[in-house]
Amino acid sequence: MNVGLLTTILTLPYAPVRAVTAIAEILLRQAEEELYSPAGVRRQLEGLDEAVARGELSESERQAAEDEILARLTNR
Repeated sequence: MNVGLLTTILTLPYAPVRAVTAIAEILLRQAEEELYSPAGVRRQLEGLDEAVARGELSESERQAAEDEILARLTNR
């Protein structure tokens, strides 16, 4: 019997765990892309401006949130 086939058969019960891990890694990469990509940062900053325009955030709250976004970029 081929060793690779034997290994596959013996580790088959762990396939769901490997699948969940792979999905989690994909989701993590997508979240990091949203947090750190220039387009994602621009959307976040635009969202802050829109929240101020709707009256959901004060200018000082917007500035604090903007500082957090920019700090996240520099501390990466």
